[in-house]
Amino acid sequence: MSAPTVVVGLSGGVDSSVAALLLRQQGYHVIGLFMKNWADDDTEEYCSSREDLIDAAAVADRLGIELEAVNFVEEYRERVFRYFLDEYAAGRTPNPDILCNSEIKFRAFLDHAMSLGADHIATGHYAGVREVDGRFQLLKAEDGSKDQSYFLCRLKQAQLGKTLFPLAELRKTEVRRIAAEHGLATAGKKDSTGICFIGERKFREFLERYLPRSPGPMVTPEGAVIGEHIGLPYYTIGQRQGIGVGGQRGGSGEPWFVVGKDMTRNTLTVVQGHEHPLLHAGSLHATDAHWIAGEPPRLHWVYGAKTRYRQPDAPCSLSRLDDGEFTVDFAAPQFAVTPGQSVVVYESRVCLGGGVIQAAG
Repeated sequence: MSAPTVVVGLSGGVDSSVAALLLRQQGYHVIGLFMKNWADDDTEEYCSSREDLIDAAAVADRLGIELEAVNFVEEYRERVFRYFLDEYAAGRTPNPDILCNSEIKFRAFLDHAMSLGADHIATGHYAGVREVDGRFQLLKAEDGSKDQSYFLCRLKQAQLGKTLFPLAELRKTEVRRIAAEHGLATAGKKDSTGICFIGERKFREFLERYLPRSPGPMVTPEGAVIGEHIGLPYYTIGQRQGIGVGGQRGGSGEPWFVVGKDMTRNTLTVVQGHEHPLLHAGSLHATDAHWIAGEPPRLHWVYGAKTRYRQPDAPCSLSRLDDGEFTVDFAAPQFAVTPGQSVVVYESRVCLGGGVIQAAG
């Protein structure tokens, strides 16, 4: 009987490299697949795709597996980047990495892998999957500091059922050690950061290429004009850096934070001090709900929720689970709950799913 085939998303980083290595050691027939998702200004200055492909090829050669490069640029632009721009233009702050996972890495990639005759796909994400009573659960990774289940919150049963996460029980230090011990070219490679298609460039400079500046007044909640903003899409709730407001006569001397946007009046509202009550919300309203189990969780139960990555789970309860909408009520107010971002709900280590934040309460 031939070994089952698994197609691994080889990104050219250390995590996917070790995922492929571990699966090879477990006896799978492993095929590497490198995804090219971005074409605009694909230069060495901003985008590392050429270097990443070279590194992925070096790893594939070391492991003795075949590597295929696939172009998903059109799918990415239509399914992810268009949404990204539309949300920013509407004054919200989207999370394109969540959409990239559900639409590209676990949809376009999965479809392509199945066309190659794969039994499974695998990635270097720090997360886990298990089957319980015929349903698949998405789990947090053992390494809490690297857990990426937040970005995988929109995966479906069919996607999870075909997915392997070889790094689920490993810490990042172990992953690098394994890579070094086996002579993988990516062992010491720096982790990529930020939104994939922006890379290391300044976010504001990137956004200006697609959304023109539209200056307007910067005001306090009381309506006092204290400055001018360059365009509402360039700011996000809770932002402190880059606002351009100095000390005000009679002010507290504390830093200023963005607390609201009025798209109709083109005004940006700012407040002073991290603890200002308008920066903290006891609840939120979310839409576009997605529940991994295929059905909503029960109401008025104690869960944990994140309104952004790298945030501790905040105790909460859920209500109004209908028509793809729900409300999250927190046990304690949360800082800078931001429309457009995703709220992701957990029950212990199990990621239940979530939705897109529409408003804070």
